[in-house]
Amino acid sequence: MKRVLLILVFLGLLVPDFYGQPVPARDENIPYLMTFGGGGKRETSWGDDDFSQTFFFVIPEEFTDPVYIRVFDPDIGGEIDEINGYWDTEIEYSIYGGKGAYSDPDARETQPTGNYRSGTLLAAKTFGEDAYFDNNWYTFGPFNPSEGEYTEKYQGHIFKIITEGKGGDDGNLYRYFLSTSFDENIDVEGANAFTYEYSFRMWNTVDNISHIYPFIDEECISVKQENFDWDNDGVIRVVSVARKGQLVKVSGEDEFVESEFNIFEEEVGKSLDFQFIKQRTPFVVINNNVVISVRNQYGELMPFFTIPIGGVPKYKYNIKVRKIGQ
Repeated sequence: MKRVLLILVFLGLLVPDFYGQPVPARDENIPYLMTFGGGGKRETSWGDDDFSQTFFFVIPEEFTDPVYIRVFDPDIGGEIDEINGYWDTEIEYSIYGGKGAYSDPDARETQPTGNYRSGTLLAAKTFGEDAYFDNNWYTFGPFNPSEGEYTEKYQGHIFKIITEGKGGDDGNLYRYFLSTSFDENIDVEGANAFTYEYSFRMWNTVDNISHIYPFIDEECISVKQENFDWDNDGVIRVVSVARKGQLVKVSGEDEFVESEFNIFEEEVGKSLDFQFIKQRTPFVVINNNVVISVRNQYGELMPFFTIPIGGVPKYKYNIKVRKIGQ
């Protein structure tokens, strides 16, 4: 980002959360998801490395009522989105279910390459600048939960939504809501959403801390985080039941950086809390867009659940910490 203001078993743990259906969710404190247009000069320095973002919705197998996927501010133009010169961008939303929607390895990678559009296409729509949908909702569905790909790992059906820039170089800011209603945001009890690469807009105010929650499964002994275009906008701090506040390496303008750390035994089966904390001085970056992913020691991407599995992690002062393998 160049605009600177000078101053400053798995599913058994997915308990119902009546605030959990928005994406981003309440506990994440992220204002918007972010995807830029993929045309023009393919400007990555504004904070989007690949102009595509994939999210998954998992619906418990016992839930059989129709569901809807709603998108807030789906167009690209107007009050919320980020203009680059003039509005010339199109954004496509596409929803997939059926065999391979989640299980295909390309669907769970960070780059939109190979067979990342795996599964059966259930719905798609492309938006440009559209005043009707500016600061408003568009609803996909209804979908029968059985149209999603059944996954034993999560004991539920999974739908995939891909948001991708199809032209231009403006920034699309948006949110999702998985609902039981066409025209209201009503929770699907026990459902969750997750992604393997989070692309989002930071707050412009320094007192707002954003969070993402990678889940640590029983096979994980170390993790490698990679972030893009953080613009040196403060720090990224990791908190867990066993970790009081570890800082990780952060990126500058239009660059990737990565760093690794070991996992403590007490963190297995729980979520980490990656906290994005803006600097107060000597300047504050405005309209900062960030991309981040986390991999385990095998190079496998770890899911960020919008409802953190095991709850929001809090550091416990009285536990004895021991690294796995020691």
